[in-house]
Amino acid sequence: MTSLLVAAVTVTLTVWVVSLIRSVRWRALVYSLPIPITMMSIATPFHVDGGELLGVAALNAFFVVVAVLHVRMGLHIVVADLAGVLVYLGLSRLVAVFEPLPLPPVLAVVGVLWAVATVLFPPGPDRAAGPATRLGPLAKLGAAAGGSLLMVAVGRHLKGLVVTFPYSGVLVVLETRHDLERFTRHFTRNSIGLVAFFTACHLLREQGRPVALAAGWLAHALCATALHLGRARGRPPAASGPGEGEVQAPGHGGDEARPRSSP
Repeated sequence: MTSLLVAAVTVTLTVWVVSLIRSVRWRALVYSLPIPITMMSIATPFHVDGGELLGVAALNAFFVVVAVLHVRMGLHIVVADLAGVLVYLGLSRLVAVFEPLPLPPVLAVVGVLWAVATVLFPPGPDRAAGPATRLGPLAKLGAAAGGSLLMVAVGRHLKGLVVTFPYSGVLVVLETRHDLERFTRHFTRNSIGLVAFFTACHLLREQGRPVALAAGWLAHALCATALHLGRARGRPPAASGPGEGEVQAPGHGGDEARPRSSP
């Protein structure tokens, strides 16, 4: 019971923090932190193998399904959310049939899938998130707490991909529904950090769970730093040539420009 409450509190805080961040890019980064995964790893004994890497792929599939159904097909966000959960559960049961899965070949396949996805569906420029929900901070915290208890209770009954179940994702998609497609692309890019997290945990599993988790967090941090520093260095400078008179449009973080009005 204590582990259930600790995991629910962790999920609640993750959802609440995401709701307070206005940048879609940073929302996706915060969500990709393996905080709920770490808590569920402590509460639920498990052996890291290729199944957890497929769990990261299934987590991406959850967001893709919700985004396609809600953004492209116009279904209500709650219906799309439930459909995404069902897809995840179906993939989880499929993976459980073939467990245990060796990590090296699964790592190669997931790595190729990640590279293809990030090339075909780049996250694009960062922008401020869309309209926030009408709930105040305390109401959001209360709603996240109630939903987290339910999601963690359901997720604990998964035998397969229990640690990658979208505990907070089920609630995050409700908060990010106005920017769901952009959020999904950013999260897909960041999810390689979760792959690195599980790989490091697997490599150091014989050293004990604390050491393995610490190595996983270090691997995730290195991936996140490389991704976001590389993105910052690769961003072209804002055009400001003489005579062109372009200034940044307010509220778009320098992603768009408009002509300066003549005096």
